[in-house]
Amino acid sequence: MTPDGKAVPLSADTVAGLPADVQVPRYALDRREVGIVHLGLGGFHRAHMARYTHALMQTDPSALAWSIAGAGLLPADRRMAESLGPQDGLYTLVERSGSGESVSVIGSIAQVIYAGESSAALLDAIAQPAVRIVSLTVTENGYCLNPATRQLDPDHALIQADLASPRAPRSAVGIIVESYRRRRDAGQAPFTALSCDNIQHNGNVLRAAVLAFARLCEPELADWIEAHGAFPNTMVDRITPVTAPADIEYLARHYGIADHWPVVCEDFTQWVIEDNFLAGRPAWEKVGAQFVPDVTPYELMKLRLLNGSHLAIAALGRLAGYTYVHETMADDLLRRMMAALMDRELGPTLPPVPGIDLAQYKQTLMARFANPAIRDTVERVNTDAPLNVLTVPISARLEMGGSVDLLALALAGWIRRVRGVDEQGQAIEVRHPLAGLLREKAEQGGPDPMPVLGITSLFGTLGGDTRLVLPLRHWLESLYDAGAHNTLVRAANELSF
Repeated sequence: MTPDGKAVPLSADTVAGLPADVQVPRYALDRREVGIVHLGLGGFHRAHMARYTHALMQTDPSALAWSIAGAGLLPADRRMAESLGPQDGLYTLVERSGSGESVSVIGSIAQVIYAGESSAALLDAIAQPAVRIVSLTVTENGYCLNPATRQLDPDHALIQADLASPRAPRSAVGIIVESYRRRRDAGQAPFTALSCDNIQHNGNVLRAAVLAFARLCEPELADWIEAHGAFPNTMVDRITPVTAPADIEYLARHYGIADHWPVVCEDFTQWVIEDNFLAGRPAWEKVGAQFVPDVTPYELMKLRLLNGSHLAIAALGRLAGYTYVHETMADDLLRRMMAALMDRELGPTLPPVPGIDLAQYKQTLMARFANPAIRDTVERVNTDAPLNVLTVPISARLEMGGSVDLLALALAGWIRRVRGVDEQGQAIEVRHPLAGLLREKAEQGGPDPMPVLGITSLFGTLGGDTRLVLPLRHWLESLYDAGAHNTLVRAANELSF
């Protein structure tokens, strides 16, 4: 606190004077050198990759050469620049378990770039020879994919704009392609493009989108990227709610820190990375990251068990009237439904996962979701989690000849929610690229799922498979007729969970 009792504005000049119970950078902030440019400087990146990089810097002075320039790509990201810029890239990370918390000032972000109106400064940053990694967390929507094929959508508005002005791109894919072009034309070494988004085979998806866009612009550039670029797959995991005004007030009141954009997250974190980097990388394994030849079994485990069950309880929990994820876990019906879903339908679709006890992993998930200190909202999950965390395991179960009763219940909750009105007649804000179409089809069908299933860009051929349609219709009719709570009671009786 300042002498007059006010919280101290966070900056490089003030960090040394913060309270002793706040962990601060032990390295010289003025020695940070940008070696990574990150697209999508949101809460998750700052709780995850930036946190790992900071932890490495705390013990290894050479890691200062891997400092991060973080960029916001959207007009709404102006707040990010206006908050973190005056703080010299510093921010406070609060990591909470069910019984306590640790508070750290993270210093791994050396530069903040606002690219919501022009990508010029961002492209110049990536062009620096010292930059060897371009990473991104832009969510699946930021890849401009066709939802059904998961390939680049050339008709996407951002892609159309970038094709018209490829030297001034706005999309993440366009920025990476233009940055590769600049490297090639300058005779510089290419960089590694590192996706940290919650997408299965995220590196492969990014590579395919980049090559597709490059071929539309300049086939020879696509050939160069294909021959010289690198796109490792990764699995990322840390529950990170959206920063709330109460978090800012809490830091000021309890720790005397005036931070315009802190981050609050759980104490659990996991990062599994394929070791495929072109020009070196930080030694993240020294601070807990795991490098493997093939990330597939780990990402399948996380996408199926964590993300699939997360969306299932978030959709049904919202209909049942809950605001927070931990409230859904306090509901015995939802807790039992999640456990049964993982054991009976999600878990059996997984290959063996080296070094992982799946039974223990599932118990850990239940405890993480139940953590009341995180206050993660069901709407954050409903908005951020892509629908394919349900549709992909549904397809996998059908290919195995297995039942999809619980997955159908989860999908019924998702379809009922995108109607945009809850059981009390109150509006639900549905944020999705197809929100208008989803609401139209949900209203048209009501208890009949077929109009929504007919959106082939989301569901492909699943609408023609009676093994899904019959249980889905059964549960959707129940949600409309009896409501979420009574439907869960019925499901517990009929499915014995």
